[in-house]
Amino acid sequence: MKNYLLLLACCLFGWQSFAQLRTIDGGGGSPRTDRTLGTDQRIDSLNNGEIKVKLTGKTKYTDYKIISHRNDTTIVDTTLTIQKYYKFNFLRKDNFELLAFHNQGQTFNNLGYDFSRQSLFPDIGFRAKQFNYLEVEDVKYYQVPTPTTEIMYRTGLEQGQVLDALFTTNFSKRFNIGIAYRGLRSLGAYRRSLASTGNFRLTFHYESPKGQYAVRGHAVNQDFTNQENGGLTAESLTNFLTDNPNFSGNRGRLDVNFNDAESILEGKRLYFEQSYRLLQTKDTTNTSNFSNLKVGHEFTRDSKYFEFKQTTASDIFDTNRMLGTIANKTTFLMYNNALFVDFNSRYVLGRFRIKTMYTTYDYGYENLQNNTVPMQNNRIKGKALSFGADWRGKVGNFYVNASGLLSPGSGRLAGNSLEAEAYYKKDSVFTVKARLKISDRQPNFNFLFHQSSYQKYNWEKNFTSVGTRVLGGDFTSKWGNVSLDLTNIDKYTYFDENGLPQQFSGNVNYLKLKASKEFKWWKLGLDNTVMYQKVASGASVLRVPEFVTRNTLYYSDHWFKGKPLYVQIGATLKYFSAYKANAYNPLLGEFTLQNTTDIGYPTVDLFFNGRVRRTRIYFKADNISSFFLKKNYLSAPNHPYRDFVIRFGVVWNWFI
Repeated sequence: MKNYLLLLACCLFGWQSFAQLRTIDGGGGSPRTDRTLGTDQRIDSLNNGEIKVKLTGKTKYTDYKIISHRNDTTIVDTTLTIQKYYKFNFLRKDNFELLAFHNQGQTFNNLGYDFSRQSLFPDIGFRAKQFNYLEVEDVKYYQVPTPTTEIMYRTGLEQGQVLDALFTTNFSKRFNIGIAYRGLRSLGAYRRSLASTGNFRLTFHYESPKGQYAVRGHAVNQDFTNQENGGLTAESLTNFLTDNPNFSGNRGRLDVNFNDAESILEGKRLYFEQSYRLLQTKDTTNTSNFSNLKVGHEFTRDSKYFEFKQTTASDIFDTNRMLGTIANKTTFLMYNNALFVDFNSRYVLGRFRIKTMYTTYDYGYENLQNNTVPMQNNRIKGKALSFGADWRGKVGNFYVNASGLLSPGSGRLAGNSLEAEAYYKKDSVFTVKARLKISDRQPNFNFLFHQSSYQKYNWEKNFTSVGTRVLGGDFTSKWGNVSLDLTNIDKYTYFDENGLPQQFSGNVNYLKLKASKEFKWWKLGLDNTVMYQKVASGASVLRVPEFVTRNTLYYSDHWFKGKPLYVQIGATLKYFSAYKANAYNPLLGEFTLQNTTDIGYPTVDLFFNGRVRRTRIYFKADNISSFFLKKNYLSAPNHPYRDFVIRFGVVWNWFI
């Protein structure tokens, strides 16, 4: 982590120094310094004046672009909204459907599920450790007229903080690089709950002068380290629930189950995509029979490993185990090469892509451990050839996106996936969207094969493919937003109460309905989000609360003469109905079923947010409701949610 922060600091300092060489013609031949947007003329020069590049035209805020993996474009936004307040956390996303553990950097329990983002191929697993893991689709690319920096800082619990720093610049209009690092370290209020994480990203994209050749890619290095305390002991849990005054002021006095356990997940990925245009046309109405023919290549190397370490074995996991230090380390490596052909045609009403992929994987352990459970191999390897197509079409205000992928055969990578969405957009009035996801794929590898020094946690399984069908829709408008998802899962896989992998023999039918609406009057606002869920069949293996609601009442106004400060002051109430929330198993890095504890409660948070120019400031008082409500707030059995705490944070943008 320190090396990445040093590298980022050097880059920022170097570019700040470079910015001192920029002068702007202020008229009459005398240069003046100007760092504001909207400049009419800029002259970039070296000290000796030998090289001068004059840039004409105004720089607008819409020129600072963020480009997604699917090439959807947004802009750098420095406004202050309630939606940005919801995303001010170490995940940098709205966690409405998540239930956080007490310390930031730890895992989350699920208040709702989204089965539409599953990939065709199985992953290493250990899903409780991957909430902060950035996939290929999560990495952003940039297009900026001047060097751009964003810093997000937030205080941690007890000791520590979160820092997410981004620097990006265009060396020319066609070549951009970005470097970013998100680092977190937080001690936590309970024993053995230290969290330390890091997400390093390096991105680039380039396009040749005539736009024939284009390439983009990224390198990502991620590591997540957590001390694992196994939750409170039975006696300590009683002291917490009864609000014993001997422990309410110092949670570190409560005993925990483990005093020497630790889990680590690390991942490294190298990705790039390049394309060459063989046939080009300026026709943007897609009236030609065949245009914009492009061939390309996509490469991904993705490696991960998960390790659980424990100095002294514990009977909580299993009484039958090997002697000595516990050190379970699982590795995973996947290579993927794809070739594709893109073209436009009036017959497909948009862009069409045909692709083929060759994928290899290697999952397992360095060697077979000496245990009483018979294991045939220490690694499982395989390869697969896949075929697919993508389509993005448009007719007036009607849009269609579809993607299909087929991996034939009977291996562990065999399966198929179909995603389709169609939506109609009526200017800024409303948007109606329908979507469909059908997939058939193997469970994650840790369901199929796992080794441990604890004898119970050794298995080799031959589970059948999991079939998932999701039918949903969204209605977004100025009157409110509504989304509905109907999910059917055949052969759903899960970990039972004993931490063992199982496959449900029946079907899981899951309904999720979510609605949101913000009301405004005078300087007051009331933002509401309500979610209703129902598991019609399979409720014994998929548990969710029936109701989840979040309501934020706030006051907003500009303060002081000249309106330099914009503020938001308010309170957020979040509530979810009681349900048998899953238990956390740190050895597996997964959540398991449990049938003894019901969890469900309200929390109230207070906040004061402010914006000065391009700086957003956040003050938050977490769980102020702990002063007057029952001490029954748990994130999982034996794992309390956080007590009252005040935290501070800031998001700051520079446009050099």
